[in-house]
Amino acid sequence: MIELVAFLGNPGRKYAETRHNAGRLLAETLPFFQTLQWQNKYKGIYANMEGKKLLSWDNSNDEKDEEKIPDKIHFLMPETFMNVSGESIYSAASFFKIAPEKILLVHDELELPLGIASFKFSGGLGGHNGLRSMKGYFNTADFWRLKIGIGRPTHNDIAGWVLSEFEEYEKNDLKCVLDFSATALIRALTYGVETLLPEWNKKKIIIN
Repeated sequence: MIELVAFLGNPGRKYAETRHNAGRLLAETLPFFQTLQWQNKYKGIYANMEGKKLLSWDNSNDEKDEEKIPDKIHFLMPETFMNVSGESIYSAASFFKIAPEKILLVHDELELPLGIASFKFSGGLGGHNGLRSMKGYFNTADFWRLKIGIGRPTHNDIAGWVLSEFEEYEKNDLKCVLDFSATALIRALTYGVETLLPEWNKKKIIIN
């Protein structure tokens, strides 16, 4: 079961609404986000929740195995900027003795269009600097990811694209994706992320 969820992005108002901050935008979409006691720790913004309390935020009627839910689930938004996200995550994971395979990163994904999200374990890094930093610190790619599609631009300025804000016409679709993915994340934490596969291999949330 997942014990640590890290929402990747860049700190500061300048980057708050950019595509690269899709992970942090999802964190703010969680229905319990405002109830958590966020603190500046582990070179990031950190909070935790008793595992059993998370059950009250799950709206499904499916039977759960409460014994499998961790005593605590840790949430982290690294403040070390995207390129060195691993430093903050490693600091928290080391303190709480959390193995990489019990960590889930929520991040933007160029290779998926806006409207699609995906859970995945291990695999390639797709050129994502946050994932590369994570692998560098943990010396493995064996961690979970929740990818939020942002699509590729029609030009070659990738850095400019990921640091740009979503257009007005994209914001309704973005809100739908974040809401839907936040619900899926809660389910992943209460039932086990494996239970969402293969449906969430590449989940089409917006169908055009």
